[in-house]
Amino acid sequence: MKFVCDAPEGKTWFRIETEAEADAESGLMRHAVAKYFRRERERALAAWRPPAGAPTIERDIGLNAFVARTMPAFLTLRDCEGAGLATAMLPPESGDVDFRVIIVGPANGDPYDAHGDAIAALEDHLDIDLPRSDCYPYA
Repeated sequence: MKFVCDAPEGKTWFRIETEAEADAESGLMRHAVAKYFRRERERALAAWRPPAGAPTIERDIGLNAFVARTMPAFLTLRDCEGAGLATAMLPPESGDVDFRVIIVGPANGDPYDAHGDAIAALEDHLDIDLPRSDCYPYA
């Protein structure tokens, strides 16, 4: 996982970078983030086009950076003990304007009451709006 930003009360947002991390998040949070992570990673990998004429040994240089830019960002909010508090799926760096942001708590619960301050910190850090009415799918 990669550090994204700190939040109040000792909470921290991290980016989920691997399928193993997504699997662990799904188990910890009791939801299906790993399924969505795999699907989006496969889409990004299918869109990859190596540089024309690149030697075989060099053809996948840049692949990981391309995947990170192309697929949505999957984030996890953790407390100072490492307990999972919320999971977010945010738009890819490419800026898909029609992307539906999703933020959920354990077992797809509403994270806004307990962790609204941490979600606000993420909003400030990324300079985006993450209103409950748009981001919590079960509102």
